[in-house]
Amino acid sequence: MNRKRLTQQGWFRVLAMVIALEMVAIAINFFYAPIHVAAGGATGVAILLDTAFGINRSLTVLIFNIAMIILSIIFLDRKSVRNITVGSFLLPLLMYITPSYKLVNDAVLAVIIGGGIFATGVALLYRLEASAGGTTVPPMILKKFFGINTAVSLLCIDLTITLFNLIVSSTNAFFLAAFSLVVTIIVMRYIETGFDLKRQVQIMSNDHLSEIHKMLLDEKLSLTIYEARGGYTNDAREMIMVMLNGNEYAHLLRKIHDIDPDAFITTTNVTEVHGGSLGY
Repeated sequence: MNRKRLTQQGWFRVLAMVIALEMVAIAINFFYAPIHVAAGGATGVAILLDTAFGINRSLTVLIFNIAMIILSIIFLDRKSVRNITVGSFLLPLLMYITPSYKLVNDAVLAVIIGGGIFATGVALLYRLEASAGGTTVPPMILKKFFGINTAVSLLCIDLTITLFNLIVSSTNAFFLAAFSLVVTIIVMRYIETGFDLKRQVQIMSNDHLSEIHKMLLDEKLSLTIYEARGGYTNDAREMIMVMLNGNEYAHLLRKIHDIDPDAFITTTNVTEVHGGSLGY
């Protein structure tokens, strides 16, 4: 069974979703909650209420998520409700059955590790087109009715929750929570775009394109040649496009400039490449 078919299997998606939600639960119970840092989301609200009033965190998340499910039923479509519902009930259950204790004594280290684990779980949920519910619901409603960008509104909600650390815990907790948001955003971006970044390089040369072409073939690089037409002159020129791994870029750039110091080169970072080689 190939990878594509495996990811389409219902049992695999459920297993991956449980693993992702358990990572979120571990981040909360082992790293955030023990140091009383609320970094946004329904889990952040739960940590604040637990710190202030001793209310069970999993119970808070469950009640909060049920309220969000009701809102989604009223304002969102059935598919969105379905995607939200499963995670909304699974997360508080996993938080309840997962032990909770301080795994790391250093608060900054706890935020870094917890943020990494939390971000990995959330990014995996995004890959599965699933959700843990919570504060992801209001941005979806605001997007539907007012066209407000979901990332912006979600960040505003998380920052508001983070501000309550000043009231419930301390200034130190607030700055740790803010730092955790930065860690989460950075880790999620790397996970979503992939660690194996590619570079798409486009090359034009007035007099040495054939030599550059030969060099690329000697380097055993896949390439594509296509026609580019000047906007002012309407003259047709050939352009070479090459897809590279990041560690090959500096070497290629030097080789091209050795052939033609005036070669016109544009480079674009590419996060993912699918479907094999473009060279033929």
